[in-house]
Amino acid sequence: MTAHYRTGLYVPGDRPDRFRSAEESGADLVVFDLEDAVAPERKSAARDAVVQWLRDGQRGSAAVQVRVNAGDEGDLRAVSALAPDVGIRLPKVESVDDLDRAVALAPGRPLVALLESARGVINAVAIAEHPAVLALALGESDLRSEVGGGEPAITHARLSMLFAARAAGLPAPMASVYPAIRDLEGLADDTRRAADLGLYGRMAAHPRQLAVIAAVFAPSEADVAWAQEVVSTLRGGGVATLSSGEMVDPAMRGRAEQILRSVEPRS
Repeated sequence: MTAHYRTGLYVPGDRPDRFRSAEESGADLVVFDLEDAVAPERKSAARDAVVQWLRDGQRGSAAVQVRVNAGDEGDLRAVSALAPDVGIRLPKVESVDDLDRAVALAPGRPLVALLESARGVINAVAIAEHPAVLALALGESDLRSEVGGGEPAITHARLSMLFAARAAGLPAPMASVYPAIRDLEGLADDTRRAADLGLYGRMAAHPRQLAVIAAVFAPSEADVAWAQEVVSTLRGGGVATLSSGEMVDPAMRGRAEQILRSVEPRS
């Protein structure tokens, strides 16, 4: 199950009336949320609704994950009984012990580890290296509440997560939700900042955010043409020169291939 998605959408687990529209929204990834989006007294009903929806095979083409409640055995066991392509989004991961506990309850299930505290960010390398971890993600709202500060603190956390993920061979993490759902200009600006840092893709809290996110991460025609020429020119290995006069070597092939993968149709 790949974790390299351009757009992701959260849908509250206690709103089954939104499940179909979420899966038909065009998002690459849909995350059924049992945690922040659900009031405490509705969590049990939300779990039942999500399990029934996913168990009954009412699935679109988007990849699917379930954001469980941290340390909730019922959530983890419920998801572990679903189809193997349903991933777990695990909140508030601070150590490998948190991951081991989740794996014990949902063995063989790939995890996306959400780093939402200073301790989680500090331990990002060890968390990324855990064999069950498919990807890292940042819970920026919780992190801001704990550490305070402005954009420099979030930038540091984003870069720490990015370097930990890439060093462990994981894909570039997706950016966290931009909470001001009507501020599409602010969303675009912040998404461009995340992209410039090296993150790829972003989670959304509302379908209206998806087009903005997709546009930021979509490669331009010039990017695609460059990538195609790089791959073609480097087939023989060594150093080569593009038609523009730019010299390229095998170190650039990875970026070119990533661009080309990003424009492939999603199966």
